[in-house]
Amino acid sequence: MNQEQREQVNRIMERADRKVWVTFRKEGIHRYPAAATDPALATGNEYDVSFLGVPHRHIFHFRVWIDVLHNDRDIEFIQFKRWLENLYRDGTLALDYKSCEMMSDDLYVQISSRYPDRAVWIEVSEDGENGALIRYETTHPNLSVKI
Repeated sequence: MNQEQREQVNRIMERADRKVWVTFRKEGIHRYPAAATDPALATGNEYDVSFLGVPHRHIFHFRVWIDVLHNDRDIEFIQFKRWLENLYRDGTLALDYKSCEMMSDDLYVQISSRYPDRAVWIEVSEDGENGALIRYETTHPNLSVKI
């Protein structure tokens, strides 16, 4: 690699978008009350999801990405994961009857208060099968561009 190529590689590495991610699971009961009565959901045919109107169990799968500012354990991911799990264990957060998107927003509020000004991506799924991904973007504190 010549000097110009090394400089280009270094510039790219300096501007790299760096994130760590963790996963965890949480058993929960939820329901979608409108599913029992909304004609668009309680269709009476193969697309009927009225059963979602009663409480039912899922294992909610979470994957959380967060910006890190350098490569040497800016956020130690085992500690981050344990902190996230404890938000549910200690009652700071509850799954209740929330959608995956609502759970994501609740989790983001907690993360952003502890780690401000960092982009956070949160994926929440029901049983690892269907879910939502929300990207909470922010301006990186060391850059003037949106990441």
